[in-house]
Amino acid sequence: MTQTRPRMTHLFEQLGLNATESGIASFIETHQLAADIFISDAPFWTDAQRQFISEKLKSDGEWALVIDQLNESLHEESVK
Repeated sequence: MTQTRPRMTHLFEQLGLNATESGIASFIETHQLAADIFISDAPFWTDAQRQFISEKLKSDGEWALVIDQLNESLHEESVK
């Protein structure tokens, strides 16, 4: 059985969000975080989404890499 490496589209699907390219771009653009807010503490997540993100980050597996990418994207404006 072949296992697919998680991608940003897969993460958005797991979170129940619009996983299209434009949906992902729109989410990132409209959900920018301040530098001191960690991705799992963002106020816009549901409890289930927050739990998924926290668990995957703690596991430090392939999902953590994708979540880290999203974290960086959500903090783009805070580093400008």
